Amino acid sequence: QVQVVESGGGLVQAGGSLRLSCAVSGSTFSVNAIGWYRQAPGKQRELLLSIGNGDSTTTTNYADSVKGRFTISRDNAKNTVYLQMNSLKAEDTAVYYCAARFGSVWSQRNVYWGQGTQVTVSS
Repeated sequence: QVQVVESGGGLVQAGGSLRLSCAVSGSTFSVNAIGWYRQAPGKQRELLLSIGNGDSTTTTNYADSVKGRFTISRDNAKNTVYLQMNSLKAEDTAVYYCAARFGSVWSQRNVYWGQGTQVTVSS
C-alpha cells in the first residue's frame, strides 16, 4: 500500500505564493510518477504537473493555466514532491491533490490519492 499526504495549503492574497508538499511512503516500488491535480467547486479534477519517480526527473506541464507560475520538484531524501505556486490568482482557488501513479498513463483510476489540501486565493 502507498500513502500520500499533502500539506501546505491555506489562504493567500492574489499575487502571493504558496508551496505544497506531498509525502509519499509505503510500497512505492510500483510508483512511476507523482502528479498534482486540483478541483475547483463545480469543476472536474484536472491534472496540472507531474514528475518522474526514482531516477527520472522528467517534469511535464498539462495545464496552460499554470504554465510559468507553478513548478514541480522532488526531494528524494525526504520522499517529498513540492508544488511551488507563484503569482496566484483567484481562479487558482481549489482543493489540490497529490497523486502517485502506478499505471502507464495518467488516469484517475490508476493512482494513489492524497486527502487533498485547500488553497484559497483572495482577490
